[in-house]
Amino acid sequence: MTYRKHFKKGKMKNIRLGLFGFGVVGHGLYQALNQSTGFKAVIKKICVKDKNKKRDIDGEIFTFDRNEILDDPEIDVVVELIDDADEAFKIVKSAMENHKHVVTSNKKMVAFHLQELLDLQRKYDVGLLYEGSACGSIPIIRTLEEYFDNEDLIKVSGIFNGTTNYILSRTINDGLSYDAALKGAQELGFAESDPTNDVEGYDAKYKAIIIALHAFGFVVRPEEVLNFGISTLSQYDLIFAREKSLSIKLTPIIRKLRGKELSIFVMPRLVTLSNHLFKVEDEFNGVIVEGKFSGEQFFQGRGAGGLPTGSAVLSDISALSYDYRYEYKKNLQHQIHSFSNDLLVNIYLRFNSDQELDELKFDSIETRFYSSNHNYVIGKINLQNLIMLREELLKKQLFFALLE
Repeated sequence: MTYRKHFKKGKMKNIRLGLFGFGVVGHGLYQALNQSTGFKAVIKKICVKDKNKKRDIDGEIFTFDRNEILDDPEIDVVVELIDDADEAFKIVKSAMENHKHVVTSNKKMVAFHLQELLDLQRKYDVGLLYEGSACGSIPIIRTLEEYFDNEDLIKVSGIFNGTTNYILSRTINDGLSYDAALKGAQELGFAESDPTNDVEGYDAKYKAIIIALHAFGFVVRPEEVLNFGISTLSQYDLIFAREKSLSIKLTPIIRKLRGKELSIFVMPRLVTLSNHLFKVEDEFNGVIVEGKFSGEQFFQGRGAGGLPTGSAVLSDISALSYDYRYEYKKNLQHQIHSFSNDLLVNIYLRFNSDQELDELKFDSIETRFYSSNHNYVIGKINLQNLIMLREELLKKQLFFALLE
């Protein structure tokens, strides 16, 4: 026999939290919780891994045994904020099986286990909220769930990663090299010592997959989605952008194709001044939602850093106190039947030799440029070709960006 742990609707409850992880986001949540004037929750226990690490709060609150949280009947909500996606899923699954509500910001874990997480919520009748997993302080998931629940959406796009946006802002606005801008992002705590997850577009891909579920109701596997980042960006690409009065942004595109198909990809994009994303700078994120009836709407907010994500996590905890759940209305409507990478995209490509160009098999080329230092073309190519040759493009340090 299962039971459902209800919170009394319409009235806030002093929630008792069990927290996993006390890194950047955990600290951000702790600060946001202590400074919040309208909502109160008590962190009963924090489970951490490193027994020797010095921490700046009372040591009595910490535990190294996950079961002290998972098996504690007094803890209402488990907040999962660790880096390890596999371990995070084990924690979240166990918490839900123990009839505890869960809040997480682990976008990789959510993206890789979306269908399982949907099934667990329905089986154990508990809430799972993860606003902090996508776009920092922008409440995009709840907006899609509540405002656009019956809207026929066409496309969702934007800047979903504050780290890469900070790096690109410094290269374009300050004239820094990619390496210098990356170092600056690492010094500010926006980028990890190993920045691959951000700069190669994996982080943005996971967020796009999560957003796609709430915007279009379809579960997409991460291995199906192209992600190409900014690690091969060179001075020649920056010169091209400046000469054309364009800005470079790393953008996921989630769009409906041919009525019942969905496409998602992540790549650099050359945007014009008229695009909302042109002026989204530094660690900020921006999301553009395009609907059949509502038209285009734009959202902007802080992305990188502990406090923006911490505030999103706090908002989820508060929402749970009102018994809020995602209803996954689009998923129940079955508007999308399949996922496809079969589409033409218009790109700028910097390349070294005509042989590389021939291998890519462009559908059409509008512009060719050759010089002693670098070459580029602008033309249309099938997205599937870029997917097949992704590793070769990275190996040869080629760079491409969407033009639309």
